[in-house]
Amino acid sequence: MLGPNHPDTLATRSNIAAWTGECGDANEALRLFKALCPDQERVLGINHPDTLAARSSIAYWTGKYGNIHEALRLFKALLPDQQRVLGPDHPDTRITLGWIDNLSQR
Repeated sequence: MLGPNHPDTLATRSNIAAWTGECGDANEALRLFKALCPDQERVLGINHPDTLAARSSIAYWTGKYGNIHEALRLFKALLPDQQRVLGPDHPDTRITLGWIDNLSQR
């Protein structure tokens, strides 16, 4: 048994949250990612790519749940950390830039 703090357990929780959203339950996906992120921060660190990805998912599902202004705020808060940790040309950083641009036009 790996335990609740094992990185593979955290990755599985992330996959469950993502597929929950893909199955149409944005509210539950958002709840699952919000529950996951503090555990990732504690176990992996705030600068770990998986933690940054969870923050991105929180922003994404916040928007899908209908709160685009909060989603935009969350993406804007995430961007400097992604640029610093992943670099400006990393695909995740570029996706965040795209979401900021998209949400800013609404």
